[in-house]
Amino acid sequence: MTEPGQENSISVDIYDQTYHLRGEDTDYIHRLAEIVDGKMRAVAAHGKTVDSLRVAVLAALNIADELVTLEQKYLGLTGQTNPAQNSLRTRAHTLTGLLDSLLDGERKIS
Repeated sequence: MTEPGQENSISVDIYDQTYHLRGEDTDYIHRLAEIVDGKMRAVAAHGKTVDSLRVAVLAALNIADELVTLEQKYLGLTGQTNPAQNSLRTRAHTLTGLLDSLLDGERKIS
């Protein structure tokens, strides 16, 4: 780890592509890259698409759904929930269900 304010250049591999990033905490950046790479590979394993942009978008939606779910759990534990956030969570879960159906359909077609 570097001192605050000092950024390092770091190379990470995500879904067979190398990205050159800058940040203060290289271990944290590696951890984030591993999460994104893992999500992309999981999405690709469940579908037949080879389009890396589509895989990236589906992985991003999966990560966003996890984030919203965790935020809702946190807000529920702290008693800080509101209707707009509940609506967002419901929509995220609906989207995830639609994506799962789409990916299942791709597997059945191939």
